[in-house]
Amino acid sequence: MDYETPQFYRVMQYAARADRDVVEMVSGSPDWDPPEAVRDGLSAYAEADADEFQYAPSRGLRGLRAAIAARHGVDEARVVVTNGAGEANHLAMTGGLERFDGGEILLPDPVYPYYAGRANFLGAETTFVPVESDGRLDPAAVRAAASSETAVVVANSPNNPTGAVYGEDAMAAFVAVAEENDALLVSDEVYSQFDYSGRFSSALAVESPNVVATNAFSKSMAVTGFRVGYAVFPPTDGPTGDLVERATTRHMLTNVSGSRPAQYAVQQAMERTDTAYYEAARERLQQRIGRFCEALDEAGATYTRPDGGFYVLARFPDFPGSFENAERLVDEAGVAGMPGAAFGEARADDLRFSLTTPRVETAAERLVEYFG
Repeated sequence: MDYETPQFYRVMQYAARADRDVVEMVSGSPDWDPPEAVRDGLSAYAEADADEFQYAPSRGLRGLRAAIAARHGVDEARVVVTNGAGEANHLAMTGGLERFDGGEILLPDPVYPYYAGRANFLGAETTFVPVESDGRLDPAAVRAAASSETAVVVANSPNNPTGAVYGEDAMAAFVAVAEENDALLVSDEVYSQFDYSGRFSSALAVESPNVVATNAFSKSMAVTGFRVGYAVFPPTDGPTGDLVERATTRHMLTNVSGSRPAQYAVQQAMERTDTAYYEAARERLQQRIGRFCEALDEAGATYTRPDGGFYVLARFPDFPGSFENAERLVDEAGVAGMPGAAFGEARADDLRFSLTTPRVETAAERLVEYFG
């Protein structure tokens, strides 16, 4: 699989050029409104003094970092605000490769392609650990794949693309693998607000100097364009306390700082948005998942109903998840899904569908008509 070139836009652009109506189910951009406090925060910021329009502190606005630290029960010094979860993952993976002796990154298969692309960009060796039939990584398989050559182990829960959610025991096992092999666990938790199982547990629940947890507000607050993410690094007084300083330096040299208005608006939303907003988003998505899975049953597809996130992997009879078939689906059914082949070998016959569209019902009907 070519992880050097981002593949998402290949399918999205093909769908955009189609000479028919297409339901786009490739992008993971939420189609619902952000919290009202986000809009209010931006409006208020427009009236701020001139000095508030200058560089933000490189690690992020103090108030936002404090709110993030309070959410996770950690010291504020461990938090670096980044340009989305993508940069947070980049800083964590780079730090792990620099800080630990190995040169290998362990990734799940299927894998979110940007992890693998980032590993290639960093010149790391990659080893892929196939998931089980239910879409979950078996900690024993991760342990068997790890070695003294392993510097970074990547986990993602809730998972993109499988929808797997890992509980406390699984996360503790992943942490243990990292510790046993003198490696860093990078736990991407960007979909943590979209757990339908009640099982989700942050890697930060395990006190360890071998853990960096990353997250963002892109999905949970429906503000993917804001690029406000963060990483929580190990305690600064521990054996890997230098990781946060390394990350801060790299972040500063690359970006100087992040967007001050976006960070302010997100901080306001963190402080003023109640749980009803997030509950409504989860309920909306669960309804879509239910309807879409009903259609998959009618179409004769095999799939794993996601426990979290907003993606569904499905396999249709005699229709492998290649790029060619993804394009056929656009042309002949009017539905754009992401080829399973883009995520690795373990689910190469599947197609991944994002349910962040109000047209899930239309897509469901078209798939039933096409495959049924």
